[in-house]
Amino acid sequence: MVDLYAPTEPYDRGFLDTGDGNRLYYEQLGNPAGKPAVHLHGGPGAGTADRPTRAWDPSRYRLVRFDQRNCGRSTPHASDPAVDMGLNTTRHLIEDIERLREHLGIERWLVNGASWGSALAVAYAEQHPERVSEVVIAAVTTARRSEIDWLYRGVAQFRPEAWERFRDAVPEAERDGDLLAAYAGLTAHPDRAVRERAAADWLAWEDAVVSGEPNGVPGMYSRREADAQVAFVRICAHFFGHGAWLEEGQLIRDAGKLAGIPGVLVHGRHDLSCPPRTAWELAAAWPGSRLHIVEDSGHAGSEELGLLVRRAIEEFKDR
Repeated sequence: MVDLYAPTEPYDRGFLDTGDGNRLYYEQLGNPAGKPAVHLHGGPGAGTADRPTRAWDPSRYRLVRFDQRNCGRSTPHASDPAVDMGLNTTRHLIEDIERLREHLGIERWLVNGASWGSALAVAYAEQHPERVSEVVIAAVTTARRSEIDWLYRGVAQFRPEAWERFRDAVPEAERDGDLLAAYAGLTAHPDRAVRERAAADWLAWEDAVVSGEPNGVPGMYSRREADAQVAFVRICAHFFGHGAWLEEGQLIRDAGKLAGIPGVLVHGRHDLSCPPRTAWELAAAWPGSRLHIVEDSGHAGSEELGLLVRRAIEEFKDR
């Protein structure tokens, strides 16, 4: 059993200027002399949790958390329709991670993330393997267009009534076309009420997908204040509408670049948002990685899934 640690608050907070008008909020927790690790939040656009961490040994880890571009406490915020989303791509986020690592004087670090954070972790590690000591990811996705299409169309076969509400929330002329582009437009609309309505409709679909899972949490996605909802949906629609600017299958194709980097993947058997096939394929292509499929879990996680993630973090703290 791996117990949770006492709540750990940040010992350092700051903003990193990216040089292109963006400022990224970051914080450090634990031991300033400990093993460096970085947590990559999901979404994209979910922002870093504002609660203390309890999964990381505060005596052994130096944990870095930050809000990715245009969300959370980073500025400018995507809830403002005037924000240029062209400055927010996977390439930008990878460069931000490197910029933050250099700013903090870190040579190598463990990279951790879940959902979108898992895709970003793998993309970063494949581009900068010399900077990554280990990878621990959960609710695995690689942001393939086939995975994105599954989440925003394929799952409709399990939740047809909820999907029709999701589809019918965009203008009628756009319902048979690119729904993600339609939502991207609505969340950038000059009328705040339009933006908020679109965000609520998108998040109602996300909530419906996880609601049928074991341990599904009602309102898991929509429990955000209005600006955070709009930013989350706008960034998601922007990234997924462009296939996260990755070649189809790129992260699995290039997994050989991760050889020598220990990786632990933890995934729920009943994850409707990101079916386990992706985690299976990534683990098969990643030399030396370990995959745990958790029988009582979906995308929302479970006690067992959380325990396996903590065990991996514990395993690597002295490495």
